[in-house]
Amino acid sequence: MTDLATSSSGERRELITFRVGNQEFCVDIMQVREIRGWTTATALPHTPGFMKGVINLRGAVLPIVDLGARIGLTTTDPSARHVIMVINHGARTLGLLVDAVSDIIDVTADMVQPTPDIACDQVKSFVKGLFSIDGRMISLISLERILAETEAEAA
Repeated sequence: MTDLATSSSGERRELITFRVGNQEFCVDIMQVREIRGWTTATALPHTPGFMKGVINLRGAVLPIVDLGARIGLTTTDPSARHVIMVINHGARTLGLLVDAVSDIIDVTADMVQPTPDIACDQVKSFVKGLFSIDGRMISLISLERILAETEAEAA
């Protein structure tokens, strides 16, 4: 994804919004391959706490990351109401466990504000920026950082 903060201010991007706890986040819709209901994951030994395990996705092994736990919110106890967002990022495919997918929105780069300096380093590393739309404050997630740090911690 072209970083919204560095793209031209009039260029519109479609983002898909989702909830984790009582907070709303978004990613570029072009990185979302599919959205599916929660499927029980098979846990793997010696993996970080945010790794829920793996599922079989049409013959491929798909690792599932609890996004809430990954970004420092509460750990999710998955139920039938939760969903898995299957994300493509480069050659990697990963499932993100989220509470619910909200909607698709159009955003321009000039709508995105930088992450506040008062935010902790962990938040700053995963959140590219924030914007307000229809009275909702939405955080733009950096999949690059989530995936890069997920790989490092799982190694």
